[in-house]
Amino acid sequence: MDLKMDVDGPHAMGTTIIGVTYNGGVVLGADSRTSTGVYVANRASDKITPLTDNVYVCRSGSAADSQIVSDYVRYFLHQHTIQLGQPATVKVAANLVRLLSYNNKNMLQTGMIVGGWDEYEGGKVYGIPLGGTILEQPFAIGGSGSSYLYGFFDQAWNEGMSKDEAEQLVIKAVSLAIARDGASGGVVRTVIINSDGVTKNFYPSDKLPLWHEELEPQNSLLDILNSSSPEPMNI
Repeated sequence: MDLKMDVDGPHAMGTTIIGVTYNGGVVLGADSRTSTGVYVANRASDKITPLTDNVYVCRSGSAADSQIVSDYVRYFLHQHTIQLGQPATVKVAANLVRLLSYNNKNMLQTGMIVGGWDEYEGGKVYGIPLGGTILEQPFAIGGSGSSYLYGFFDQAWNEGMSKDEAEQLVIKAVSLAIARDGASGGVVRTVIINSDGVTKNFYPSDKLPLWHEELEPQNSLLDILNSSSPEPMNI
């Protein structure tokens, strides 16, 4: 195989991002793997980015595209807050993301989830997939791992969940996507936003639930080499 040709070819991009509303706010969650095809460029990236003090965005697709959209929206929202003298609402932030995504849809490869809390409408989640459509939803999932989660969310999400129930749902869903999707992995980060402010949590891979017959995470190849001889595989 011509390695140079393989490296220079198109790269598949993947991730898992989630936004869930609960009774009093929202919980956002994401994995941490940034990949270019089969190469993991960053195994501990942070895909949940602040737009204002009370609104965050989950980023998927091209890291560069999603970062530049987030930077522009953060700048516009800062100007908006100065001019009006009050914080921007979640709806305003989501519509700015939608506007930039739609107006540049032929050049951007990114899908985003905007979530936050404001004093007018409480906790809100907006899905803004590739192309710039905007959808207000009780929960939103995105990235390559989302294809494994639609049926799970239809069964597991309930209206009026508590904060802890919503966060545990997000953690469980991201860990399920990590188990199934090769482009999702690493740690799980969550951001909880409500009237009390913002709480950020971090769950390392060795604290996540294992599914089916997943192997326990190893820190390095030496851990495998130094462990007892594995059982022979049946072929």
